[in-house]
Amino acid sequence: MSVKKPPSLLKWSLKYSITAAFASIICCVAPAVLFMFGLMGGVFAISFADFFYNDDGSEGTGSLILKGVAVTIGIYGVYSFRKKQNQCSIDPKRKRKNLLILITTIIIVGVSIFLSLEKWSAWYFDAHIVPAQQQELKK
Repeated sequence: MSVKKPPSLLKWSLKYSITAAFASIICCVAPAVLFMFGLMGGVFAISFADFFYNDDGSEGTGSLILKGVAVTIGIYGVYSFRKKQNQCSIDPKRKRKNLLILITTIIIVGVSIFLSLEKWSAWYFDAHIVPAQQQELKK
């Protein structure tokens, strides 16, 4: 009987942290990218993003749902890693250490990517989409 190879900690943590980060910020990145490629106008990009936020700019229900989806993705990543890791015969201390490293990496990388994309999308909206929206509304 062969022993299964343990999952790659780095690949696993990057896969789930990047996925979670994009899931949490899709409300702002998607319209920015679609606008950037000319597939969406400024008015529609703003209205798409507004769906996720309140009128005063604070987080709305849609934004909180996306963040909940992101947390669920991260938790699923930890759960599935643990399940796969338990199929391998490695030292229990190493398993706990790997799990701690995985959780820390998913949180740090996921939050870092989220904050970077949030900063970029806010700049892009202010620099490009809002002026395009104003031009479209004048017509």
